[in-house]
Amino acid sequence: MEFLTSKGDYIRYFKRSLFLVLVCVIVLVCTDQDYYSLLGVSKEASSREIRQAFKKLALKLHPDKNQNDPNAHDNFLKINRAYEVLKDEDLRKKYDKYGEKGLEDQQQGGRYESWNFYRYDFGIYDDDPEIITLDRGEFDAAVNSGELWFVNFYSPRCSHCHDLAPTWREFAKELDGVIRIGAVNCGDNRMLCRIKGINSYPSLYVFKTGMQPVKYYGDRSKESLKNFAMQYVTSTVTELWAGNFVNAIETSFASGVGWLITFCAERGDCLSYQTRLKLAGMLEGLVNVGWMDCGTQGELCDNLDVSSSTTAYFPPGATINNKEKGGVLFLNSLDAREIYQEVMQHLPDFEIISAASLEDRLAHHRWLLFFQFGEGDKSNVQEFKKLKFLLKDEHIQVGKFDCLSSPTICNKLYVYQPCLAVFKGKGTGDYEIHHGKKILYDIVAFAKESVNSHVITLGPQNFPDKDKEPWLVDFFAPWCPPCRALLPELRKASKHLYGQLKFGTLDCTVHEGLCNMHNIRAYPTTVVFNQSDVHEYEGHHSAEQILEFIEDLRNPSVVSLTPETFAELVQRRKREEIWMVDFYAPWCGPCQALMPEWKKMARMLNGLISVGSVDCQKYYSFCHQESVRGYPEIRLFPQKSNTAHHYYSYNGWHRDAYSLRGWALGYLPQVSVDLTPQSFTEKVLNGKDHWVIDFYAPWCGPCQNFAPEFEMLARAVKGKVKAGKVDCQAYGHTCQTADIRAYPTVKFYPYQGTKKSALGEYIDSRDAKGIADLLNEKLEAMEKKEKRKKSRNKVRT
Repeated sequence: MEFLTSKGDYIRYFKRSLFLVLVCVIVLVCTDQDYYSLLGVSKEASSREIRQAFKKLALKLHPDKNQNDPNAHDNFLKINRAYEVLKDEDLRKKYDKYGEKGLEDQQQGGRYESWNFYRYDFGIYDDDPEIITLDRGEFDAAVNSGELWFVNFYSPRCSHCHDLAPTWREFAKELDGVIRIGAVNCGDNRMLCRIKGINSYPSLYVFKTGMQPVKYYGDRSKESLKNFAMQYVTSTVTELWAGNFVNAIETSFASGVGWLITFCAERGDCLSYQTRLKLAGMLEGLVNVGWMDCGTQGELCDNLDVSSSTTAYFPPGATINNKEKGGVLFLNSLDAREIYQEVMQHLPDFEIISAASLEDRLAHHRWLLFFQFGEGDKSNVQEFKKLKFLLKDEHIQVGKFDCLSSPTICNKLYVYQPCLAVFKGKGTGDYEIHHGKKILYDIVAFAKESVNSHVITLGPQNFPDKDKEPWLVDFFAPWCPPCRALLPELRKASKHLYGQLKFGTLDCTVHEGLCNMHNIRAYPTTVVFNQSDVHEYEGHHSAEQILEFIEDLRNPSVVSLTPETFAELVQRRKREEIWMVDFYAPWCGPCQALMPEWKKMARMLNGLISVGSVDCQKYYSFCHQESVRGYPEIRLFPQKSNTAHHYYSYNGWHRDAYSLRGWALGYLPQVSVDLTPQSFTEKVLNGKDHWVIDFYAPWCGPCQNFAPEFEMLARAVKGKVKAGKVDCQAYGHTCQTADIRAYPTVKFYPYQGTKKSALGEYIDSRDAKGIADLLNEKLEAMEKKEKRKKSRNKVRT
């Protein structure tokens, strides 16, 4: 909380805080030096670059290595704080936007490890080029790219993970190009590992599009890992002989896919089976791989002038009788990587689209276009030739366009440097420029996401200033990592809101004037334009929270209160009405962090408690009059008593939606009935009503957490099912009769015309909505059963 204090306020605050200080000391590090400068990285630095920079500084500045420096501890805390903030996507966005003021509710960076930890345990695979370190923002894009991945989920504190590291590096080098080898540091990506169900380290999984992840359980030798991974390489090596060789070469022209063939003769070394299989995986979809035994196919090998073991590439349409004219390429290497690189160089480049045909071709097909500036632009990577194969199922064609041939077209598309963009089959008006990493799996993921979503690139010509339809516009900078992480989430959200809300992105490094016009001061800034109304999004970078934000704009869950409406709605509220009010300031970092949780809580309390907020920057005098001394100040105004200004202040540690909701529900009048052994027998077992019962113990923490949820349930089923509570500490025999073995336990006692059993029907849930849905299903089934019974009785009579 950010405090506005007088001398008296300081004294009161000191007394209230003294006990907490005795219990727990939290070190909060603050510095007026820029975090990026502290670590020596640029604002566009990736997570991997930030880790590498921090590790280098940690080894140099750690107090263990600077024991004679009295400032060593404080200096290390500064770089540790910078690292802890910049490695976290959400905290990094807040820091970029508000500086340290936006982080005052966060305590990252107050603890650090020994020098040995940073030397031996930190960032195990950050310096290995063959191993791709995946973070939360890029994991899904990578494993859904269509390539085969083998991923090592590890913890830097796990000794077995360190034991595996040398083998994992050797394994990665050997299978480089066949399988993508990845690593996820679960210490830095706890949420990702939790979502993926990782509960032990190291955990090794194979991922491939269209296939469930497969966990590896074998021993951790390189050969065992290789044998396991290679079984998921679906490519095959074809044995060729006189009967099928000619046909294979001749039909390659129609298919557009050539052949790489190993001829095995008595003289010379022949490529091994493993090398041939490896090449088949590396060239999958681009080149067929085969082999021929010249010992059994001697005549054919003689006709091809093959007298010793060799490998040759036959491009589509190759002429067997005249190998030089047919472009046959003979390769002398036995190394799979060298052969792969030479073959890739000989594969045809992407088609260059002319300016005259561009509009027509983009209007009838999906395209991924590489924009280049002249023939000398070598921005294309040989590996990108795999794009045609990897994007085939999405019906995306791949080509090039030279901006020097038509600068007007590129200017119209806001293309001023080499880049690539997806066009969605509707001409040049519906496209999206790629701002991610220039690596194969990222481009594939972008192309697949983009053609199936509804996000377009904006500029001055199509910016929705006066558009009658609502738009969500993301103002961003391509160098900003949180901006790049947000883009896939926008694409996901756009699919859910198609036809209701349009999505666009505006590059502020290109359209600086337009961004300045809209007062954009940090990236990313996401704004919803609904004619004259403008709403800035302040939530986390996830599609789910963006959708919640939009839903809240349509059906606001929080009432923006003025002094007048506060008096009318809160102070003069109806006797049975309850209000929760957040007194905040827009510049306050903790207030900004609270806002999405506050709105989420309001939706959860809809119909039970009214929720509002007061802008204390706008209504400063009013907040001062209401004795608001700090922001955010959360107050609950209970059902009306004789004192209109009576309220309760929230002083909890946690300001998430669920904690706030639980606190608020405690002030609702109880709807459920407290039962004794006598009333349980008379009303529940012998009565003619349906009952749902919460068996609990007062000392039980989960019972206390479940209590407000049960009250929500009681309200949800009111009129259909009665809700009761039994205290198992006070009435142990009743709970024993009901076979209660854990607390809390929820049981359903439906009335079906006879006395009910004390055992009831066990309900395995603690979610009010889930239980309510289950009870309604049971009631519907009972009603249908009763109707069928009556129908049969009528037939008999």
